[in-house]
Amino acid sequence: MTVDLDETYEPSEDEPFMCDRQREYFRRKLLTWKEEILQESRDTLTALQNENENHPDLADRASSETDRAIELRARDRQRKLIAKIDAALGRLEDGAYGYCEETGEPISLKRLDARPIATLSIEAQERHERREKVYRDD
Repeated sequence: MTVDLDETYEPSEDEPFMCDRQREYFRRKLLTWKEEILQESRDTLTALQNENENHPDLADRASSETDRAIELRARDRQRKLIAKIDAALGRLEDGAYGYCEETGEPISLKRLDARPIATLSIEAQERHERREKVYRDD
């Protein structure tokens, strides 16, 4: 089933929640985001392979190694983000996308647009963060 969306389409509260057009909009948004991350990873890998310079100066070498470590940590975070994007795409397929895992209520379209991998409504997320803070502060 192909859903026709023009480039200007934005999900609206005036249409049924998670109708075909909304699902297609979020599917495209997630796939585009994933492709951007994968392209950045390829670019980083190429840059790291090309930067096999032997820095004679210890400060230059230390700086280069620090930069490399920061870049690799960022890539690791993005690897985890790709797993979350894939999970969101799976929820789109099984019909669970857009609904709070905790309450089953719809997650607001604005929240999903800002954070397409969201699994909790704002209220549930805030409760979760408050509980986390309480346990962390003990």
